[in-house]
Amino acid sequence: MTKYESIIRRFMGRLIIAEFKDNETHPFDEIMKVFRKYPDFQKYEIYYAPAISLHDLEILPDRRKVYCGKQEVSLTTKEFNLLCYFVANAGRVLTYEQIYQNVWGNYVQDIENNTIGSHVCKLREKLYKACPDRQFKIRCVREVGYCLEGK
Repeated sequence: MTKYESIIRRFMGRLIIAEFKDNETHPFDEIMKVFRKYPDFQKYEIYYAPAISLHDLEILPDRRKVYCGKQEVSLTTKEFNLLCYFVANAGRVLTYEQIYQNVWGNYVQDIENNTIGSHVCKLREKLYKACPDRQFKIRCVREVGYCLEGK
């Protein structure tokens, strides 16, 4: 019986919370090896998405926060999802249909592009207010969609 197995046996039936640094792979692997011996053991893992940076803008997906410098940019859920989608596809023209499907989760044939347009307008306003010297813009591609461009 390994030292980790004896520790885990002592804590069976209780909640165990463990946090490891990126360079601590050996202890983590040893502990997970012991857990695999108990198929009924419930484990919950939290995966952290790395921060996304775009010039002076920093997006923290896990916290659903956006910062320009040290100033937090307050966004609604849809604005945040829209920004993340644009950043993930920077430089690509995204059609209204693609945006609607990926941000709203569905697509109605006769959607009004005003829904997307009003959210983009509010997002632009908030980003401009927080980052007046920003080096990117959300460009409208008439009758097609939008494109996030960096300077």
